[in-house]
Parts: sequence; C-alpha cells; structure tokens
Amino acid sequence: MSAARLLTLLGALLVLGAVDASIYGKERVKRDGTVVYIAIGPRDPRSLMQGDYMALRFPLAQAIEASWRSGPPGSAPAEGETRYAGIAVDPRGVATLAAPGATAALRIRYRVRGGSAWLGTNAYFFEERTEARYAAARFGEFRLDPASGEAVLVGLRDAKLDPL
Repeated sequence: MSAARLLTLLGALLVLGAVDASIYGKERVKRDGTVVYIAIGPRDPRSLMQGDYMALRFPLAQAIEASWRSGPPGSAPAEGETRYAGIAVDPRGVATLAAPGATAALRIRYRVRGGSAWLGTNAYFFEERTEARYAAARFGEFRLDPASGEAVLVGLRDAKLDPL
C-alpha cells in the first residue's frame, strides 16, 4: 500500500473515530443527564429552505447575554469562546440563571456565536405537517451533564411540562 493511501485511510479512521466519540458522548448525556426544562421565547415555526422546524430562542440565553452587559467592562466573552453559567432549578425542574454570587447546583455550558449565547441548539426539527402539534411548545426538555455542563435538547414541552 502506498504512503498516500495509508495516510488517507488513517485520516478517515481518525475522523470517523472522532464522530463516533461525539455521538457516544451525546447519547450518554441523553441517557444519564439531569432533566431540566428551559423556557422558550418567541419562535419561528417553519423554514421553507430546511424543512419543518422550530427556531428556538431561550430567555435563559438572553439573561446570560444581559449579565455580560451588566458586568465589568471587558468581561464580555469573545466570539467562539466557551463559558459556563450557573443555573437555578425550581421544584418542577425549570432552569433560570442563578443570581449573581449565588451558589448554583448546576451549570450550563454555552458558546458565543454571532454575539449571542448558544446553549447547544437553536432549532427543533419535526416531521412535515405536524407543526400544529408543536405550536403549544413553551419549554425545551434538556438533559444536562452535571460534570461538563453540556446540554442536549431531547424534546419540547407545553406550559404544564407535558410532552408534545
């Protein structure tokens, strides 16, 4: 086997291994993560270019962004930076940004994209012609890894936290 083919094969194996590791990590969070519900703000229920999906906005992300503005000058994160925010979870499992200086039981990892806090997703895809089912969505159901802060969206819930 030539050196070029060997390098190509090794590169392909490395990429596939990285993808598999990422998938395994997300599946582990979905299976073992702590359930938290994050409120959904105004949303767009359809994209003609990408199929049926709901564009999601989270007031929690907006609260994180507001904390940047109220912090000391120069404390706002840079584009692409990953940070963590402490969250408070009420008895129903609904998460909000923890008060400044408060000890938070959980933290959520976010990344800065386009000057906004990105909690891991901004869309929920669904089957064509089922948009009416998701019109009542008021919360995203996430599984949160307490160790890493990674959050994975696993479903949508209505105002009573019933699954949609």
